[in-house]
Amino acid sequence: MRITIIGSGNVATHLAAAFKNAGHRIVQVYSRDPQNAALLAYHVGAEAIGNLEQINPETDLFIISVKDDVIGSIAQSLIKFKKLIVHTSGATDLQTLLNLTDSAGVFYPLQTLSKNKEVDFLTVPLCIEGATENITKQLIELAQTISNNVYRVSSAQRKILHLAAVFACNFPNYLYNIAQQLLAEHGMGFEMLRPLILETAQKVQTNLPAGVQTGPAIRNDENTMAIHLQMLNNEPDLKAIYSLLSQEIIKKKNAGPGHG
Repeated sequence: MRITIIGSGNVATHLAAAFKNAGHRIVQVYSRDPQNAALLAYHVGAEAIGNLEQINPETDLFIISVKDDVIGSIAQSLIKFKKLIVHTSGATDLQTLLNLTDSAGVFYPLQTLSKNKEVDFLTVPLCIEGATENITKQLIELAQTISNNVYRVSSAQRKILHLAAVFACNFPNYLYNIAQQLLAEHGMGFEMLRPLILETAQKVQTNLPAGVQTGPAIRNDENTMAIHLQMLNNEPDLKAIYSLLSQEIIKKKNAGPGHG
């Protein structure tokens, strides 16, 4: 398939590489930053452009991978070509594109992606939604050329997935940062925690999270929690986070099976 990538960020970079590796042709890469467009285009054998007026209409699919608040305006500039347009956002409704064209869909990779970190794209869950059944099937077939984990997901479901991903990925990473700072303040390195983090992540590959919860809150160890809270007296925000999360763990434990 001939594909034009609109964007040059983390998602665009990984998608473009995955498509190229699967034998698809990347026609063009657009970015407002010409250097970013040129770098990605070079790696995937495409033409780099910095202006949407330079779009080559000889393509089969436009993939919009930009900030959510400009998806609509970008799509507005592409509808005149009468080609299939998809976005890669987890939080943007398909309706944003349907307001402009019936030839629309969503191609959302459920993974944290960074330009400088390679990912085995075959393992990345791809969440697909199309304006019609035919478009959905077409996008599923395309997705299956680059991933072994392809799901048909509605806009409403995708928003829940995106919310869940924030809790499962972004918030824990912020907590890792807090842990790193606490250690650094007392002359210790974050590498001491890495085996613990890895073991925790590996447990939930074969178990549900509630079944492998550990720590003072799940044991209702009030003495240890009180000591921890006292240690955070000079960090009221961290103290509040510790207290809230501990209370939630206790609450879910007391609610018993079937309550989250």
